[in-house]
Amino acid sequence: MQESTTAPKNALILGAGIIGLCSAYYLQQAGFDVTVIDQENEVGHQTSFANGAQLSYSYVAPLAAPGVLSQVPKWLLNPHAPMRMKPSLNPADICWGIRFAKACTAEQSLQTTKELLSLSFLSRDLFHQLFEEIKDVDFDRPGKLVIHRDQAHFQSAVKQLDIQRTLGCEQEALTTEQCIEKEPALAPLRSEIVGGIWTPSEEVVDSYKLCLAIRKNLEAKGVTFLLGQRIHALSTVTTSSSGTSAQDIEVVLADGQRLTADAIVVALGSFANELLNPIKVNIPVGPLKGYSLTLEIEDEQQAPYVSITDYERKVVYARIGNRLRIAGMADRVGLDKSLDPKRISTLMAEAKKLFPGAGNYANATQWAGLRPATPKGKPIIDKTQYGNLWLNVGHGALGLTLASGSGKVLADRIIGKTPSISAAPFRQSEA
Repeated sequence: MQESTTAPKNALILGAGIIGLCSAYYLQQAGFDVTVIDQENEVGHQTSFANGAQLSYSYVAPLAAPGVLSQVPKWLLNPHAPMRMKPSLNPADICWGIRFAKACTAEQSLQTTKELLSLSFLSRDLFHQLFEEIKDVDFDRPGKLVIHRDQAHFQSAVKQLDIQRTLGCEQEALTTEQCIEKEPALAPLRSEIVGGIWTPSEEVVDSYKLCLAIRKNLEAKGVTFLLGQRIHALSTVTTSSSGTSAQDIEVVLADGQRLTADAIVVALGSFANELLNPIKVNIPVGPLKGYSLTLEIEDEQQAPYVSITDYERKVVYARIGNRLRIAGMADRVGLDKSLDPKRISTLMAEAKKLFPGAGNYANATQWAGLRPATPKGKPIIDKTQYGNLWLNVGHGALGLTLASGSGKVLADRIIGKTPSISAAPFRQSEA
């Protein structure tokens, strides 16, 4: 059933990362006059800048999963653990933690996975269309191999294959030798690999290059970019129409400018709450800091072509052009974006063990960014209690993978069109 909402004429997108840019792309496609605002001087300079680069359509299982809570004590005592949490007395952090713990059930994990797969498969179809239009973004389709070092973990993954197949994923289990056939650069690790899960449909793209290319594409279509503009606040205004009044939102910039639009989209990732809390829009989005290295490949034979996920180490490897992106870890440390030398050292040590001759690790570019995560692991793509304010936030580690699908679902909802997938799982109340 189609909603009866009249399509707005203009839109403000707050945030110029991959989520904000895809929101702008599909709203412009729907006929909007679009303006994108960001405090950075260029698009894609926050979480989208140097993420894991994997378009991981079939691997969307949430962090909140059975068995995760039992790992927490061990992670707290291990400085090299894939996840680290800083104790906090902040009520919002405590609430997030409680909701996360409640989501760590087999039933909830399966339901979330089903819902995320519907969005990721839509995103895959849309990205394929987008890449026909937008070129030179280091896009490739190498497939993805998840390697396992622990037999019990591998057997559990094999059992999960039947469930994944019923959900539309094309995957198969590989022996150690078959893993090395898929990716010869893994040969030195032969004695440690017990098996792997191969997904041929997985892809890679340089998220930052993609952001730059989308900006260029949108500017050619008349979209305005206000970069280097800090948003001071969101302010409520009362509007009247046909004898009734409603509350809308206007954007207050740091220089005092006040801007409004028929649709204002908050796509500010981990920083959304700073603007939303004062106007009583409460969303359970918390930052998970991740780290990455970008290595210039010097020896093609010793660097992987296939995307690799080292399951036990929770580190991913993706070749983007002539570079190797290495990413991993999740630190619950608030809005701290600083590089932690110990975490970078851990990431580098893991990469050197796996692909020691791929390049000069001493010259690798180091990066840290904040992944905006909800307790259940699902993004929020929804309207708010204000007539013109919408949300596209909370994508966690899947922001790149889900970006195009999220932008399309959002645009469809704003213009009153029923999306091609159910939008219900991505409402505020479901996060």
